[in-house]
Amino acid sequence: MSEAPGPPAVHANKAGAPDLPPLPFSVAFDTRDEAEILSRWQTVLRSNRWSDGDQTREFEAVWGHYCGLEAVAFDNWSGGAMAVFDFIGVAGKTVLSPSNTFLATPRTAQKSGANVIFYDCNRSDLCGSADDFIARAERHRPKAAWIVHVGGHIAFDIERIADYCKGAGIWLIEDCAHAHGALWNGRRAGSFGDAGIYSFYPTKTISTGEGGMVVSQNPDLLKYVRSYRDYGRGSRYQIEGLNHRIHEFTAALGIVQTRRLDDIVQWKNNYAETVLDAIHPNRLRLPEGMVSGFYKYVVFDPVTPSTGKVYEEPCHQIMKTGDILPNTEWVSKNHWCVPIYYPRS
Repeated sequence: MSEAPGPPAVHANKAGAPDLPPLPFSVAFDTRDEAEILSRWQTVLRSNRWSDGDQTREFEAVWGHYCGLEAVAFDNWSGGAMAVFDFIGVAGKTVLSPSNTFLATPRTAQKSGANVIFYDCNRSDLCGSADDFIARAERHRPKAAWIVHVGGHIAFDIERIADYCKGAGIWLIEDCAHAHGALWNGRRAGSFGDAGIYSFYPTKTISTGEGGMVVSQNPDLLKYVRSYRDYGRGSRYQIEGLNHRIHEFTAALGIVQTRRLDDIVQWKNNYAETVLDAIHPNRLRLPEGMVSGFYKYVVFDPVTPSTGKVYEEPCHQIMKTGDILPNTEWVSKNHWCVPIYYPRS
């Protein structure tokens, strides 16, 4: 693919402060890819197979190669999460979830019949705190747990949490909805726990309109979720799944978008380093060896313009559990997001 566009120029205003050109929200689709997408859609139109065909298989292969894990495509993130929880069997069991996340994270566990226990985050990365995770796991003995990679980077405590879960026999599921392109010492999000689930909603670093992907190293889990998304057909209907297949038009978008992902991540990292970092010293800082996909550029000072917050209200407050999670409550009030959108070329 051709070289991604460079970051916009920065000029000083009369007060001497940097004057940033606007970065209005844009789905991260590169117009240089229109011809290939239209060609693929034409192929689908003429194929007489508009669902679960060659484009889906190729999308799974491309995404799996990118993550270094086998991948199974879904019509949305929630379908993938429900399939994973059905495989684990969390009904009547406890699932840990960070409160600093979107409501879909705990809700999929609840809708799978689990009792959700929330745990606190770190102020440094907005992601789950290993100290609080371990304390609550010791108390509640969960069968499974969520870890959420918030804002585009990998959770700083992921290795400690993953090691604890392996020793304690807890299934660890990674919410990778924000983590497209994230990398830490050569490892992608989704490779630390038992499964990772990606989202391709329009606001995500790359999008297919709607869509999701389960990645895992567990062949039994992968076989199960593949059957679950197709009514349990692959198990002679012993798996009580529903229809969570993606259609071929979505999959074609996913193939082209995934091939553009490195360009998008490179552009965002370049823009962050050359434009935003000098302006925002009180920002979220990454550890050595980590690359963020910069779904969000998080700072700890009020800024204008801002795209608001990653999450406006913690899940434990939305769901009125009565928990007191001081770091989560601090984060919800003390972070803001600077616009960082890949431009259409």
